[in-house]
Amino acid sequence: MGQKKAIIIGAGPAGLTAAYELLTKSDIKPYIYEMSNDIGGLAKTVNFKGNRLDIGGHRFFSKSTLVMEWWQNIMPLQDQPALDDKMLGREALLAEKKTGADPERTDLVMLIRRRMSRYFFQRALFNYPVSLSCKTVTNLGWFRILKIGISYLKVKVSPLSKVNTLEDFLISRFGRELYTYFFKSYTEKVWGVPCDRIPAIWGAQRIKGLSITKAAMHALRKQFGGARTLSQKKTETSLIEQFLYPKLGPGQLWEEVARQVQAMGGEIYLNHQVVGLDIGEKNITALSILDTTTGETHAVECDYAFSTMPMKDLIACFPSAYVPGRIREIAEGLLYRDFITIGVLLKKLKITNDTKIKTLNNSIPDNWIYIQEKDVQVGRMQIYNNWSPYMVRDTDHVWIGLEYFCNEGDWFWNKTDLEIQEFAVNELVSINFIDSEDVLDSTIIRQLKTYPAYFGTYDKFDELRGFTDQIANLFLIGRNGMHRYNNMDHSMLTAMAAVQNIINGESSKDAIWQVNTEQQYHEE
Repeated sequence: MGQKKAIIIGAGPAGLTAAYELLTKSDIKPYIYEMSNDIGGLAKTVNFKGNRLDIGGHRFFSKSTLVMEWWQNIMPLQDQPALDDKMLGREALLAEKKTGADPERTDLVMLIRRRMSRYFFQRALFNYPVSLSCKTVTNLGWFRILKIGISYLKVKVSPLSKVNTLEDFLISRFGRELYTYFFKSYTEKVWGVPCDRIPAIWGAQRIKGLSITKAAMHALRKQFGGARTLSQKKTETSLIEQFLYPKLGPGQLWEEVARQVQAMGGEIYLNHQVVGLDIGEKNITALSILDTTTGETHAVECDYAFSTMPMKDLIACFPSAYVPGRIREIAEGLLYRDFITIGVLLKKLKITNDTKIKTLNNSIPDNWIYIQEKDVQVGRMQIYNNWSPYMVRDTDHVWIGLEYFCNEGDWFWNKTDLEIQEFAVNELVSINFIDSEDVLDSTIIRQLKTYPAYFGTYDKFDELRGFTDQIANLFLIGRNGMHRYNNMDHSMLTAMAAVQNIINGESSKDAIWQVNTEQQYHEE
């Protein structure tokens, strides 16, 4: 018998992790087929004229020691301060940056980055999560503060009898007033539907551990001691203070994983789309692969198949006679939310730095800003300089990413790139973030099926899982592969669990599906 083969659909974090694990822990040879021309999936990095975009923002932080060590095995921690580290003088740092030296000479390192995210509401910035500070009181006013306090106490004294929707979940956790001010608008931008039409399961998965009490206790601990550690295992994920980040963005790490996979004998094919599956006795025997550059289709036999492609698309690849009508109907009813990032290069931001935290270009220090304003469509803003100063070509400039949540074919998606760029700049001007004359350049990145939705036919998803689980050599992994809003570390853990399943000869796939359901895996 020859060497066993595993076909992996998709070269994102889950697919690349599966290939790496197979090569380092078994004698199975992985073949990765990626539909696009990029490595990294949703965690790729796009290079625009020397300025790098992180699609969606990827903090390299996990409660899993296994994942944290895995990342640092691929890219060790930098042993010198990052370019904007305040322990070195600003002039010296600028001189270092402008010598013309290529930063990629020491590029395969992780930086330790400070986390700072804030809400933008009523044209003011608020801590995330919201804290009861003098600035919060000033921005909101005592009347709103009083209403927030009363509504919070009300729901704690008299809890909701039923928590069926995301709106119920958030009100039960924070009170109606705080929910209305700091959750409702942004969340509805993300999903495109009212919070009272989204099942509570989304809140239970994504923000299970966060509460006003925990946020307050964290603030007290921060004020009165306790050395910060990189693991932060006892800290809710939404409250972490630092994280790892590849020097040149998340795609840098996954490109390095891809290089190592190929060096160990794995094969990766870009611009190759899986369009069909051959099924034997409850096993996948071969996959039909379309080479999108030549238009040719060929069959590839396999012993194992790992899928990170959207569940809807995977089911469509099965022979029609093999899939019961109800299963096909459920798969076709799965919904997704698409995503557009507008990278905007600026001379400066108009909004001023109201913190004591210094930045290299005198900008504000935030990684993300959640835009809670109802009168604009932009949902979130990244400041790439603060993820890594090496993400921007000229450190005197401010390089930001504006995130718009939409659906393929809707009014926003169908705008031309120029129309979207003008729309985004006008929104920033309207909320007083920038002056239009400070815009130097911009670019558009469109991303399909970024967020698997927890509505549509999702309430029948267990039937889909039952159908795919019966196929012994098929393993669904990753965010879209499992139609679960996993973070990057969760996606990696599903791949690791699937490989271990094969090595152990286990028939049950429960261990894969349990990732991000057990308490230690929650994104809180």
